[in-house]
Parts: sequence; C-alpha cells; structure tokens
Amino acid sequence: VGASALVERICTECFDEFAVGEEVIVRAAGNIKCIFNDEEACRRAVREFPKKVLIEAPGITISQAVVPMGDDTAFADAVNLLEEKLRAQRNKPMPSITLGLMGIERSRRTGLPAVSQGNDGEPIDRGTKQKLEYAKSADLIDKLYYKFFGAKVATKVIAHDVSDMTVDNAWLAVIHADGNGLGQVVSAIGSDKERLRKFSEGLDRATTSAAQKAYKAVVKSDGYAPVTDVIPFRPVVLGGDDLTLICRADLALEFTRQYIDYFEKETGVLLGQLRAETDAVKMKCLTACAGIAFIKESYPFYYGYNLAEALCERAKRDAKSKGEVPAPSCLMFHKVQSSFVEDYDEMVAKELTPREGHSFCFGPYYIHERDDRWTVEKLLQEVAKLKGKEGNAAKSDIRQWMTWLGEDPAKAEQKSKRVHDVSSAASKKIYQTATTPRSSEKDAIQKPACFYPAYDMLALHSILTQVTKNR
Repeated sequence: VGASALVERICTECFDEFAVGEEVIVRAAGNIKCIFNDEEACRRAVREFPKKVLIEAPGITISQAVVPMGDDTAFADAVNLLEEKLRAQRNKPMPSITLGLMGIERSRRTGLPAVSQGNDGEPIDRGTKQKLEYAKSADLIDKLYYKFFGAKVATKVIAHDVSDMTVDNAWLAVIHADGNGLGQVVSAIGSDKERLRKFSEGLDRATTSAAQKAYKAVVKSDGYAPVTDVIPFRPVVLGGDDLTLICRADLALEFTRQYIDYFEKETGVLLGQLRAETDAVKMKCLTACAGIAFIKESYPFYYGYNLAEALCERAKRDAKSKGEVPAPSCLMFHKVQSSFVEDYDEMVAKELTPREGHSFCFGPYYIHERDDRWTVEKLLQEVAKLKGKEGNAAKSDIRQWMTWLGEDPAKAEQKSKRVHDVSSAASKKIYQTATTPRSSEKDAIQKPACFYPAYDMLALHSILTQVTKNR
C-alpha cells in the first residue's frame, strides 16, 4: 500500500517542480508524459528527476525517454516513437543507491543494507522503511483513502494488519481489475494532445468514482458500520483504468461485480462526451476484467497479487476470444488450497484437472447475460442453493462425484445414477447443475475438455459461509 501511494506521489508532487510552465499530458498510474517548451528545462528533468525519485522511493525502477517534436511533427507519431524508446530503456538496469559494505547488517527479506528495525525488531532496508512509514502516514490516509472511500477516514478504522479485516474466517481476497478497450480509444484520439489529456484525467475520475460507488453499494448490503468497526477494504492501487485492493473474502465477488458495472457506466459518460466532439471514437464505454485470489491471511500478499493478475489475464484472454470490441466484462477467481507457491497453470493442472478431458476451471463469469457462459449473478444464485438441508445433501454428493471423477470415472457415473434415483427433487437439481459440463471447448493446453462448475460452487460457498473464528 505504501509503495503504490509513493508511485502516485512520484507522478504528482515529485514532478511538480519540473512541470512548471510546461504542458503535462499524463500524470497518473506510474506514467508521465510532458511536452517541454524549453530544452534546458527538459535536460534538468532528465538529469534530476530520477535521483529525486530514487531518494523518495529506494528500489523503484524508473525509465525515461525524450523525443524531439517540431511544429510539423504529429503528436501521435511522437508518442509512438517515445513508447519505442521507453521499451528499450526498460531493458537497461538502473544503478542502485542502496549498496553497502560486506560487514553491514542486512534486511532478511531483501538482502539490502539495514537502516532501521521494524515493529518486530527485524532489520529493514531503507526502501521498506519508507514504504511502511508512508503506509501509515496522514498524507496517505488523506489521499489514497479519500480517493477510494470518497470521504475522510479515521486512522482507528483502517486495517493496518490484514488479520484485522477478517471476521468469521481467515480468508481474504486480493482483487486486480484492468480496463478493456483503452488502446482503441487512445489510438483514435492520440493525435489530439489536449483531448488525450482530458481523457486521461476523465478516466482516472471514472475509475475512482466506480470504486467509491461499488464500496458504498457493498457496505450498504453488508450492513457494515464504518464508525465503530475496522474497514474490511484496503486499497492498494487506484488510478488510470487499474484497481488493486485487499478485502474480506466474502465481500470480494459482489464488490468486483459492482465495480465493473459502475466502471462501464462511468466510462460510458466519458466516451459519450468524446463522441460528441469527434467521430473517431466508436465505443459506447470501456469494459473491465478482473481476477480474485482468495487466500488465507497468512499467505504472502505478493503471491496472492500475482495470482489475481494471472486470473485477470486469463479472463481477458477469454473475453477477447469473443471478437467483440471492447471485450465483454468478466472475472475469474481461485481459492488457494495449498501452501505451495505455484503459477496458475500449475494450479489448474494439479487441482482443477481430475483427468484428461475434464476440468473444474469453469470461469470466467461474465457481468452481463450471455448464451454460452454463466454470469456472476447466476453463480451466486446457484451457490445460495447449497444452504439448508437439501443443499447439504447435494454438497456431500458433489464432493464424492468430484473425487471419483478423477479416481474412477465408472464410480462417478454410478454416483450420478444413484443421486437421480434416491435424492429429493431439489437436491438432485443442485447436483445436476454442478456436475453438468458446458459444451466442450479447449483447456489451458489447447485440448478438448468438459468444464464443470462444481469446484467453483463449493469453493465460493465455503468462502461465504465458513465460520472458523469467534467474534
């Protein structure tokens, strides 16, 4: 959290002295584009800004490039050339300012020279120290938290430890959401720098507004009272078309659905204004895809974030395969059952593939109704049926079927016949929904497979209902 807030500060306050009298196009989400009218001012920024950044946030990576732009140079051509140079610069390592002698005590986590001790007495390096301090600073609370919650937040209701967010069980969610269609819009208006600047600022406001409205919608439905309790949300990144946050697990799916829905509406207003100004913009709104990693509170956040990002990428890949512009909004989630740290493809192979040609990787789940896929609403409706006497009977049958599908397919088939013969109508319907695959498609390694919703239904049900803690 402190790191993401520092990145935002670098794009805004740290660059202020270099932006005086210049034409700033973009200053958000780790990205700065500025047109300098004075060459000496540009040279000064190139020379001094990286040093200021590295002092402010040791360990961060900064890449910069400059291209000349004359009166006859198209802005879009200059930006394209700039991006090419930036890609080349990212391959060049930056010298570190955190080097130390062999005999200096070092941080156990990073291996860098220690400059202080954390709350637990463990040596920490300078970069970690500044991130921790900034994460608890009034400056962060007034900016990042105000941006997410839309109001001032008292320090006492902020979760400074992830375990403060959990209530009934130890499950947390790491959510990562990313917009679709941004490239098409930028390509359409990229030749007009003033329009691009306004769009960039408007997109940031739209993303922020969507997050605020989603938070209020979930808080209202959950009955959460922010005056007395710890807020079960911790924003990490909010800017551009990106959102990353940590939250209580049972709130994650509904929050993400609300956020994506509001993101479409807010960007719809923004693109409506653009369409009124130019015929180059055709899309009615931007869409978004998201990944949700359900992890225990003791699981390393870094790996949870990597999984959320991988799930978001998988959702995007599926959405883009539909051939629509922009790609339809959807999300994927995964409940981490193992203590081993693996990438998502390995998790799919080990945990979600009972045998060749069959898969429990049923997502992504779409926000709006589709003929070929489940929506988030459909998933929640089916999971709700797992409660009560009939639901408990169905859960037991589904678990047995999942086990036997991998161990002995004949037993799995026999189980289905048994359920059909002896179970109640309600329990049988739940079982059939969970064990009926959608039409055969390709799995992660491009082999035909049948995809079942059983695993996701049981995983989400446990997230929403499991009680392992005393309040």
